[in-house]
Amino acid sequence: MSRRRRPPARKRTKATKRTPHQPRKGAFADLIVQSPKRTADALRGWDGFFPYYAGYPEPFARSVLNSAHLAKSALVLDPWNGSGTTTYAASQLGLASRGFDINPVMLIVARARLLPRSEADVLEPLAREVVKNLRGAQARVRDEDPLLSWFTLPTVALIRALDERIQDHFLGNLTRTKSGIKLENLSGLAATFYVALFSLCRHLAASYQSSNPTWLRQPRDDEYVIESDREEIVAMFLANIQAMAATLAARPAHDGKIADSDLFIADTAALTLAKKVDFILTSPPYCTRIDYAAATRIELALLHPLLGIDMKELGRRMIGSTRVPTAAVARDAEWGATCGRFLKAVKKHPSKASSGYYYKTHLDYFAKMHASLTNLSDVLKDGGKAVLVVQDSYYKDVHNDLATIITEMAGGADLKLGRRVDFHITRSMAGVNPHSRTYRRASGAVESVLCFQKH
Repeated sequence: MSRRRRPPARKRTKATKRTPHQPRKGAFADLIVQSPKRTADALRGWDGFFPYYAGYPEPFARSVLNSAHLAKSALVLDPWNGSGTTTYAASQLGLASRGFDINPVMLIVARARLLPRSEADVLEPLAREVVKNLRGAQARVRDEDPLLSWFTLPTVALIRALDERIQDHFLGNLTRTKSGIKLENLSGLAATFYVALFSLCRHLAASYQSSNPTWLRQPRDDEYVIESDREEIVAMFLANIQAMAATLAARPAHDGKIADSDLFIADTAALTLAKKVDFILTSPPYCTRIDYAAATRIELALLHPLLGIDMKELGRRMIGSTRVPTAAVARDAEWGATCGRFLKAVKKHPSKASSGYYYKTHLDYFAKMHASLTNLSDVLKDGGKAVLVVQDSYYKDVHNDLATIITEMAGGADLKLGRRVDFHITRSMAGVNPHSRTYRRASGAVESVLCFQKH
């Protein structure tokens, strides 16, 4: 296999330090709030197959939901479900849940995470059937196939052949309908096999890892693309499935009832639900200029023939998009005083493009966030609770107090803050950017757990 040398490894994120809890009182007095920061331990075992950017680990979600004392008939919602931490924790606690995400890759990952332990024994036999006599047909690979950005034509042909085998074995008429692909009907087995294929592509292209350890960049024109043969691809795919089967089988036996989790592709800025929910647990995208579509660019490239998604357009629709919105966005007083002061400071900042590009992208972020919070209030029952994990950041040397901004926005949407717990993080992904050291500002970041109740 031909590949370029890997970039130097980055240091792991250090452990978090918790600030003292505010006094417990009112509706959130019994809620147990652990640190929401993911650690290296959270990426071991079964969860290690889902190394995607996420807001909090499963123990955090489990402790919050378990201490919320929800009725067994309660419905839990995560509108930014990502890799499915909330929906998995809720299902294990016997709580029905719904998870939404605008990125189809994350729906697949979240569905795989819900695969029951009882399926562990069938994974390897099914995988051996899938790769049996696998052959790549180069003539069937389109010239515009996005995987050609990373891999040679013979390698792409093999990956596409494996993709087609997965579709033939696991995608039925409920998923591949006459009107198009309905990912909400994707089975846990199909999702698991796709995650194994995602992992294979990421491993092959590991030399193109970016400064963010969970992202892969596209090769430059002067760099080689990756070449791999059938034996290596088959062996790697089978090894992924075998490891997933082993870790799934090693999960502790579950004595209670595992509840259903419904997963959908949805935009929170345009979210409606027929049934009201009792509890929201989520982590909205941080305002740290993270392109969440780019974080899954190789997975979106793999799914392109199946879904036909334009990654740039998907990225533009996301909260926190790094792309300038196509329609003009005006600052709104309903976003709150803190947000207004921050935006004014960004617009007046002397650095290049502050009053143009950066101001417009921040406007886009807060407009989408305000619309999302309004919609979340609408789908929450009266008296229902919402727990949001957010992180502050800086634009140059201007502090973006996102916890306070979201609290003020939520207040305008009939969501009253009942409790806030802050955790100081000594290292954050925003600090990976070497240009962040140019400006004098506080080190690390503050991750805040905000607890709201609808009135």
